[in-house]
Amino acid sequence: MSVCFGCACLKPRYKRLVDNIFPLNPEDGLVKNNMDKLTYYAMSNSEKLDRIGAYLEQKLGRDLQRRRIGNVFISMDALDQLLVACHSHSLNLFVESFLKMVQKLLESDDPDLQVLATQSFVKFANIEEDNPSYHRRYDFFVSKFSAMCHCGKDNENIKTKSGHLTMSLRIRNAGLRGLQGVVRKTVSDDLQVNIWESIHMDKMVPSLLFNMHNPNFMSVDLESPKDEEHPVYLSEVVFRDLVCRASYGNIKSVLKPALIHYDNHKLWVPSDFVVKCFKIIMYSVQQQYGYIVIQTLMEHLDKHTRSEPQIKNSIIDVLYESVLIAAGGSIGPSVLDVINTLLRHLRLSIETNDETKEQFEDNIINTIGEFAKNLPDYQKIEIMMFIMGKFPQFSSEELGEAVDTRMQTMLLKTLLKVATKYKTVEMQKTFPVEFLIPLLRISLLPDATMRATVQDILHKLIDRHDNTEKLKHITIPKDVGDLDLVVEKNSRHDSLFMKKNGLQFYWHILENVQMTSNKVNNFESLYCTMCLLCVEIGCDEMVIELLRLGLDLQQLAMSNSSLPLTHKCAVHGMVAAYLNLASQLLCEQPVCQYVSEIIEMRRKEAPHYLPEFAFNRANRPNSYPSSDTMRDEWLFDQVMLQELLVECGQDASRLNVSLAQKPYSAMDVGTSGSASDIGSIQLEVESVETSPMMSRKSVKEEITVESLKKMLAEDSREKKEEEEKRRLEIVHTFRTAPFEEIVARSEAKSNHFHNKLSEILDMVSKPPESPERNRKAFSDNVVPVYDMQFPELFVY
Repeated sequence: MSVCFGCACLKPRYKRLVDNIFPLNPEDGLVKNNMDKLTYYAMSNSEKLDRIGAYLEQKLGRDLQRRRIGNVFISMDALDQLLVACHSHSLNLFVESFLKMVQKLLESDDPDLQVLATQSFVKFANIEEDNPSYHRRYDFFVSKFSAMCHCGKDNENIKTKSGHLTMSLRIRNAGLRGLQGVVRKTVSDDLQVNIWESIHMDKMVPSLLFNMHNPNFMSVDLESPKDEEHPVYLSEVVFRDLVCRASYGNIKSVLKPALIHYDNHKLWVPSDFVVKCFKIIMYSVQQQYGYIVIQTLMEHLDKHTRSEPQIKNSIIDVLYESVLIAAGGSIGPSVLDVINTLLRHLRLSIETNDETKEQFEDNIINTIGEFAKNLPDYQKIEIMMFIMGKFPQFSSEELGEAVDTRMQTMLLKTLLKVATKYKTVEMQKTFPVEFLIPLLRISLLPDATMRATVQDILHKLIDRHDNTEKLKHITIPKDVGDLDLVVEKNSRHDSLFMKKNGLQFYWHILENVQMTSNKVNNFESLYCTMCLLCVEIGCDEMVIELLRLGLDLQQLAMSNSSLPLTHKCAVHGMVAAYLNLASQLLCEQPVCQYVSEIIEMRRKEAPHYLPEFAFNRANRPNSYPSSDTMRDEWLFDQVMLQELLVECGQDASRLNVSLAQKPYSAMDVGTSGSASDIGSIQLEVESVETSPMMSRKSVKEEITVESLKKMLAEDSREKKEEEEKRRLEIVHTFRTAPFEEIVARSEAKSNHFHNKLSEILDMVSKPPESPERNRKAFSDNVVPVYDMQFPELFVY
């Protein structure tokens, strides 16, 4: 006894304190009083902490070999308490011993010891250390915890009959909590191992997704507090924790292994689980980094260019749901890049001509629409202009005719989807020239359905007060107030916009009306566009021009012999309804009364020229009259309207100017389908000498190098003398001539100027009776030098 006592006394004090915490019977647990003494000693003598850890590690290794599991639990309990209590500068060496002990337990075959080691590691992960560590590595723990996450079979029951988790699921939970501990311990310390490297993420992310993918868990009551024990729930918590801690450069480190996992395990179809995962990502990621998720999905879609339509459709579904969640400011810098990628996949889908891809194409269009919804208005206009550039007539790409038609249809649907997300404030901002002109050019496509879609796009962009639905059908109400239209006084900016671009709208409307492929819905769409222009931008001076548009349409229906009778009736009916609306908006009773009289006369004598008949889809060819007779009393007379407007105090001078002239920007329209070049002003001039807009120099005078030398060689002194002589003559005349002579000379000069000006205005304002007849008359005398078309800048 004395020898044994002497040996015990020879041990260092820290070893004696460690030995005293172990009871004789391990089942009694840690000796609390002795543990308090050990803790106090460690805190008072921090330099001994690393030796205490090394000695505990030595005892734990020996206990593991001898299968003394009770002592193992006591050792880990003691380590946990020391870690929590001590925060000295020497804690790093103690931690090394602690991690070695945790590693030994994780390497054992006993599941309870693995769970115990994980619990200790999680406690350690929650401790904030005062001093940095430069040499720790967590590779083993990442690999081990990830392997533990895959323990057990997929179809194993979540709980046993007693309500407890099975051992395999307990190990899974331990692995999940261990991964969470690794993330928390390393993600905020730059000196630790970089957990975002692919070697670690390729293990962690699939392990989390493996536990999240359990369809049976959906039937479990998630409101129960015990559900937090389920691996499915816990894996979602860890996954959210991982994503929310990711910075700008680390988001893709999480997304790429996730996408590879979906590919390898064929989880895209059905897409429910992947959609769920990306909702978790979008709600967890920092708001300003949301667009990176969108970009990564687009890149992954590129990799599946030749995959099955179902897979690509699922990726688009995921992208759609992600865009819905993304905040407006988070999509930002790569807007056109994303749109370009989506449009490229849309074109590839169209080229394959596979009917099974219709859903895929619709999803792309919906995704572009939702993407645009989260952007500011100016970027929506940029997107629409970008989409416009993809039309075959504006693009350098050569596709087949069938592909062209289908591509145009899909692009128009995309434009319409984006337009529905735009809210117009000022017309000038909504319709920049670079966008308006191509859009109106597309409105002349040969396909009637496409033309109707273009008009729908215009409705969405012009209508600021939700009046479109009230003007969809062509009717003639006695009181326009019954339509409950919202009419506000337009701003000065809108008036300037219409003065500058009104001719573009008018001319393309006239061209659209002449299309022989028009159907009822085409006329209804054109009528709605005209009415929206009148309601939204129809100030007093603009209404006069809009009345002129109705008269031009009436003249077109009478003069265009290529229009069938059904179309002529439709045009006359549309004009009647339109003038009824415009006159009532003008609020001049004599004009309204005159329009009503013409409508009543048609109702009695020619009902086929009113909307009730012309737009009745139940009509058959035998329902129409045998001829297109149009009596003068059934027409809206321009002279009468002008007189009534003048009586009401309106400036009706603009009613004399035809709006059917071809605008300058439409001269080179590459889109075919126009029935005729109605009303285009073409002045064929005999020679330069007879042109009132050119100086009258002889065309025989040739400008050569010699003539230029001669001009430069002329004596400048002679020129000055001639100018001085002319000036003196003028001064002498004004000094000596009678006053009446001076007045007569001035009047003659002024009359000459006004005569020339009137001649020019008459040539511009007077519409030609027939462009073909004028062209023939000129050609009989002399071959025309050129055709002059006045740009919109010179037409007020």
